[in-house]
Amino acid sequence: MVRSMAFMFRSAVAACLLLTAIACHRDGDDADPEGETDEAETDEGIPAPDDVAAPPDDAQTTDSGLAYKILDEGEDGESPSESDRVEVHYTGWTTDGEMFDSSVTRGEPAQFDVTGVIDGWTEGVQLMSVGDTYRFWIPEDLAYGGQAGAPEGMLVFDVELLDVDRPPETPSDLEPPEDAERTESGLAYQPLEQGDGGDSPRSWDEVEVEYSGWTTDGEMFDSTFSQGSPATFALTQVIPGWTEGIQLMSAGDTYRFWIPEELAYADQPGGPQGMLVFDVELLDVDQLNEPPPAPDDVSGPPAGAQTTDGGVHYRVLEDSDSDERPDEDSVVTVHLTGWTTDGEMFDSSIPHDEPMEFPLNQVIPGWAEGIRTMTVGQKSRLWIPEELARGASGQGPEGTLVLDVELLNIEEG
Repeated sequence: MVRSMAFMFRSAVAACLLLTAIACHRDGDDADPEGETDEAETDEGIPAPDDVAAPPDDAQTTDSGLAYKILDEGEDGESPSESDRVEVHYTGWTTDGEMFDSSVTRGEPAQFDVTGVIDGWTEGVQLMSVGDTYRFWIPEDLAYGGQAGAPEGMLVFDVELLDVDRPPETPSDLEPPEDAERTESGLAYQPLEQGDGGDSPRSWDEVEVEYSGWTTDGEMFDSTFSQGSPATFALTQVIPGWTEGIQLMSAGDTYRFWIPEELAYADQPGGPQGMLVFDVELLDVDQLNEPPPAPDDVSGPPAGAQTTDGGVHYRVLEDSDSDERPDEDSVVTVHLTGWTTDGEMFDSSIPHDEPMEFPLNQVIPGWAEGIRTMTVGQKSRLWIPEELARGASGQGPEGTLVLDVELLNIEEG
């Protein structure tokens, strides 16, 4: 498999944007089999209720103007609050009876943050308990308010509340307690729950985790809770405290980490500052191929290296019999591993054994220039000065970059 060239340079663990539309269902394995419908229902939609045009006399109305009616009561399940995430089945109609959205016809419940949807939903689902089914008449000012491309006017929804998911509680020990263990780097940690001794990851492996992160004043800044699904990433692609800490765990473990600023985001713009506290559950470990170690000459090109007119130094590691070279518009397929000059690997196609494919006219100048010195089948080492790397793009690691490249294929752009 060829993977696209997409680097994660120790940026903050991805945060989820709140949804502002109601059609926020998520593809995946969380479909409710009870939500499956017959073919006619899927093809033709769900018939509008008899009272779709306006709330009936027996509907209740809140101070905001939201009207609702209880269709089916559950068995006194829990009710959501603004901080919760809910799972629902729903169908929505305009008041002329046109169905515009339904999780039921998709056969898959929707999940969303209570405050991440239209105001009428935020208010309405908090009136419900798990197991309840309500009908809501949501006036336009609590729905989309004339938003372009959205359903207009009053909207009518039948909603079944399937589940409520509470956010993780803020830890009581936002500073490392006395019984926390510490590594030589200053990372503090404490096991919260031990699994069954599953696999432990190595520094180049990929992991699947559930996590929540807080600053030491108790503010949650990121969580897979709000994303609605676990996070998957390579340990080479995250902050140093995560890379080190997760290697202490085994699949099934839950740990709390206190990550000092120098192992977190330091002065990185946009990242949370200071010590960070993370609760992490390690769900799975994908053990990958070991990447190559940093070469002996990673700190700078040796005396025998050649130099392009633009200033890229290169050395042929393994020659080929081919005379086919890429031009500036070629699309190339390569195996590639990259380091900074202190020997820190920032990306590699080797662990997944998935070559990278990209057009040379869409990458940093140093890449394009260095790879154009190569022939198909050749392996070379490139030293790309900063002005042809980050200096050209404003992104990626700082300083000179060192790349080991194997040119596998060339196609015309």
